[in-house]
Amino acid sequence: MSILGILIALGLLIWLAYRGWSILLLAPLCAMIAALLAGQPLLAHWTQTFMGSAAGFVAQFFPIFLLGAVFGKLMEASGSVEAIANYMTEKLGTSRAILAIVLAGAFVTYGGVSLFVAFFVLAPMGHALFKAANIPHRLMPAAIMLGAASFTMTAMPGTPAIQNAIPMPFFGTNAFAAPGIGILASAIMLGFGLWWLKLRESKARLAGEGYAFAGVCEEVAVAAAADDVIRERATTAREFDPEEIGKGGRVSKLPPFHIAALPLVVVVVVNLLMSFVVLPNIDVSYLATDAFGNTTLSAVAGVWSVIVALFLAILVLVAINFARLPSIRATLDAGANASVLPIINVASLVGFGAVVAALPAFKAVTDWVLSIEGGPLVSLAISTNILAALTGSSSGGLTIALDALGPTYMALAAEIGLDPGLMHRVAVIGAGTLDSLPHSGAVVTLLAVVGTTPRESYFDIVMAAMVGPIIALVAVVIVGSLVGSF
Repeated sequence: MSILGILIALGLLIWLAYRGWSILLLAPLCAMIAALLAGQPLLAHWTQTFMGSAAGFVAQFFPIFLLGAVFGKLMEASGSVEAIANYMTEKLGTSRAILAIVLAGAFVTYGGVSLFVAFFVLAPMGHALFKAANIPHRLMPAAIMLGAASFTMTAMPGTPAIQNAIPMPFFGTNAFAAPGIGILASAIMLGFGLWWLKLRESKARLAGEGYAFAGVCEEVAVAAAADDVIRERATTAREFDPEEIGKGGRVSKLPPFHIAALPLVVVVVVNLLMSFVVLPNIDVSYLATDAFGNTTLSAVAGVWSVIVALFLAILVLVAINFARLPSIRATLDAGANASVLPIINVASLVGFGAVVAALPAFKAVTDWVLSIEGGPLVSLAISTNILAALTGSSSGGLTIALDALGPTYMALAAEIGLDPGLMHRVAVIGAGTLDSLPHSGAVVTLLAVVGTTPRESYFDIVMAAMVGPIIALVAVVIVGSLVGSF
C-alpha cells in the first residue's frame, strides 16, 4: 500500500500542479496523503520531515536565489540584457537570426541572468529579428530554450545557475566540476540544436512558410507576466517570479555592449578565483566548531563562490549603471521579491520528496535505482531524469534525488574511485533533460511570452532542449565510464 500511496500522491501533485494549483498547498497535502496511506504519523512527518528538509533547502540556497534574482532584475532594468542581444543581432545580422537569439540567450544566462528575465527580454527582440529574416515565429521558443535553458544551465563549467549549485553540498564540488566533460556536453547540445533549427528553417523556406505572428509581442509578454496560472507554474520551475518583470522601471537609453557585458564577466571570473585561488588558501578551521554546524570547506565552498561572484557583480552593475537606473531601490526590491515564491515553491517540492524518501517502501525504490545496470553514473542519470520529469522542475527533481540518494552515491564513489565532480556533472545534465515536458513551468511560460501554442512549437522544443541534452548525457556517461573525469 505504501508504494501505491507514493504513486497516488505523486500523480495528484503532478495533475493539480499542471492545472495551476499552488505548490505551497499541494506539496504538504500530497506528502501527508503518502504518509497516511503508508500508515505513518502525519504531524511528525509534516513538522519534522517535510519542514526540516524544506527549511534546510532554504538555508542552503536562499542566498543564491536572492542574489541571482536581484542581479537578473538589475540586468533587465539597466537595459544590459537588451543591449547584449542587440549587439549579437548587429554582429550576426538577420541572415543568422536563430544563431543570434541562441548566442544572446547563452551569453546572458551563463553570466548569471535568470532564465525568465532572458525570456521576457529576448522574446520581443526575437520577434523583430525573425520578422526581418522572415523565419516562422514558431521556431523562436526552441531557439530561446537552446540558448538560455540547456547547456548554460547544466553543462558549462562555472555556470551560476541554481541547478549547478545544488550538487555542491552533496558532493563537495564547485561550479567548475568536471570542466572537460561539461564542455563536451555543451558542444553536443549546441551543435545538435543549431543543426536541427537550421534544418527546420530550411524546410520552412522551401515550403514558402515565413513569419506569421499577427499579435503585438509586447502585449503578449505583459499578459503572460500577469497570468496567475503561468506564475504558479513558472515559480516552481525557475528562480524568478514573473510578477516582478517590468517593476522598478527601465532605462530610456541602453548601455554600450562593454558596459552591459562587464557584470557577466565579473560573475564568471570571481567564481573561478574564489573556487581555485581564494577559498583553498584561507583558514576556515572555525567551520568545524559547533557554532558553524561542524561542517567542512568542501561542503560550503561552491555555494560561497557563487554568492561572492553574484554579490560583486551586483556592486559593479550598480556602480557602472547608477545614473541610468531610474529607481535603484525599487529595482532591488523587485529583484528581492522575485526570489521568494520560487525558493519556497522548490523547497516545498523538496519537503514532499523528503517525506516520500522517509517512507518504508522507498527502500524498494532506492534498491531498484541502484540495481540499474551500467553503474552509478547510469542510475544517477536515470533517477535525476525521472524526478525532474515528474516535478517539471530541474532544481526540485535534482534536490529530491540527491537528498534521497546523494550519500549513497558518495559512498559508492569512494568505494570504486569515482570522481565526485563527474557525478555532479552527470546529475545536473540529467536534471536538465526531461524537465521540459509539457507541464514544465519554463515551457508554459516561454510559449505564453512568445505567443505560440504547444501544437506550433513544442516539437522543436523537444528536439532542441530535450533530445540534444539526452544525447549529450549519454555521451557524458559513456565517456565518463571509460576514461573518468577531466
